[in-house]
Amino acid sequence: MTAPATDVIAIGNAIVDVMAPAQDADIARLGLAKGGMTLVDAVRARELYDAMGPAREISGGSAANTLAGLAALGATCGFIGQVAQDQLGEVFAHDIRAGGIAFATPARESEPPTARCLIFVTPDGQRTMNTFLGASQFLPAEALDETVIADAAVLYLEGYLWDPEEPRKAMRRAIAAARTAGRKVAFTLSDAFVIARHGDDFRALIEAGQIDILFANEHELAALTGIADFHEGIASLAAKVPTVVVTRSEQGAHAVSGGEQAHVPAEPIEQVVDTTGAGDLFAAGFLFGHVRGRSLEDCLRLGAICAAEVISHYGARPEADLKELVAARMG
Repeated sequence: MTAPATDVIAIGNAIVDVMAPAQDADIARLGLAKGGMTLVDAVRARELYDAMGPAREISGGSAANTLAGLAALGATCGFIGQVAQDQLGEVFAHDIRAGGIAFATPARESEPPTARCLIFVTPDGQRTMNTFLGASQFLPAEALDETVIADAAVLYLEGYLWDPEEPRKAMRRAIAAARTAGRKVAFTLSDAFVIARHGDDFRALIEAGQIDILFANEHELAALTGIADFHEGIASLAAKVPTVVVTRSEQGAHAVSGGEQAHVPAEPIEQVVDTTGAGDLFAAGFLFGHVRGRSLEDCLRLGAICAAEVISHYGARPEADLKELVAARMG
């Protein structure tokens, strides 16, 4: 097996986040599920956008956010995702390339427009997300360059993108290409609602030994395994997945890999401003440690440091120098 040319290549939703502060009363008035992620159609997306206060547009998408963190730490990365030929598509493509991430998926010429996520952020830092998937649902398998996938140490897949049929086929093809090349496949479960819809698919991938690194939070862990006890749930997955990583918000994070267990507390932070992207940046830190051959505990600490940075400000991509943060906190 040849040495990989790229550290991590990811497939995910190409989304622009539209973020605005909101009060709990706004969440209730609009009939939103506070702290959750809801898929919306074009009409509802327009309705919610019109109801938002002054907003900021920031390129997002779960896997793309993870790559932004990885690139900031010094990893070489590539992204595969679908945008449309429109203004938000240009914003997304510019932002991801400006972060040093390779992005070569051709923009789609026809409707629907580029995906956007309307995010209402309440004073407690909770983000309520309403996602119009738009063009991102139409990523075709033909958009994959299997040579590029085979040249990456890790293929990272976003559970959110498992919902539409075309990207699901593309990700299955990518998994086959990565495994044929002897590379690792990492998968993030993304959200309990995704598991409710596609848990059988995810469990089948796990049973077939297709996933090498699995990321979840404690709620997703329970939804996937059907086991309420945290440690029993991890143990059930660890028997089938080489590396299982589970975050627990302020209780830190836990991982099991090859019989080894590690736990780290959450990094201290003065104020939680916005939890958008916490899991994405945690995965960035962990994967960076993984591709650099760091210990399991170090991988978790790197994840915790990156997650703490991103929840200290609005937006799901890092603003501080992650390399400096890591050097200061880990030496």
